[in-house]
Amino acid sequence: MITSPFARTLGLDAVPSAPGPIPFSRLVRVEWAKATDTRAARWLLALAALLTAGMMLVPVLAPTTFDQTHTGYLRVAALGLTILLPVVAILLLTAEWSQGSIMTTFTQEPRRIRVLNAKLAVSVVLGGGGALFGGVVAAAGLGLAAASGRTLEANLTVGAVTGYLLYVLLNVLAGVALGALLQSSAAAIAASFALPAALAVLGMASTLVADWIDMSGPWNRVLENDWAGHVPQISFSIVFWVVAPLAAGVVRTIRRDVT
Repeated sequence: MITSPFARTLGLDAVPSAPGPIPFSRLVRVEWAKATDTRAARWLLALAALLTAGMMLVPVLAPTTFDQTHTGYLRVAALGLTILLPVVAILLLTAEWSQGSIMTTFTQEPRRIRVLNAKLAVSVVLGGGGALFGGVVAAAGLGLAAASGRTLEANLTVGAVTGYLLYVLLNVLAGVALGALLQSSAAAIAASFALPAALAVLGMASTLVADWIDMSGPWNRVLENDWAGHVPQISFSIVFWVVAPLAAGVVRTIRRDVT
């Protein structure tokens, strides 16, 4: 309780000082708990880990199917991670809207942009942690292949690792963008699988779609560290799948009535 000299003169207590803003680090911790401590999130993370490990057995057991190189094994890990890890990011953005608990969140922190920034930070950490796990799985796969007497080409470079990390993060951020835009778990998860599949089919008939809009083409070039001559297509694809829907989702979140 804080008292002013005037209040003390009158023998009155002053009104208690207003509480300070919630620290951003606390918001991040809360959002991290939402992303990892729910039953659905734990199952999804466990399934993503099992799927990544299971896919790593393919180049180990069927060596003629994939390149027997360090980079090739890392790319397999990236493909395994990006099937379910974006779904965890989607749920972080949509679960509260679907469950009706978003009003409680925005009551505790009325500045919605800070909540969104915390969710975005957690998603980036989640993607980075997933990429690290994928690297460990890839190393285990390489160890199994080497133990079988197989010779693997050690072609891992800084560029290859950077492309791998960017690929995983881009897929997670695409999930964040869809979640922020649609604000419905079912719709965002369905869109995250249906839209890339539909555009991949269209890309078979149109080079414009395949080179500029379908994420599999430009983002696979990121994974393969093949930037030469493809920077415009990669940049446009990132804007199309991440920047534009995320910006629209931010505007919608700030303006949407939650009462």
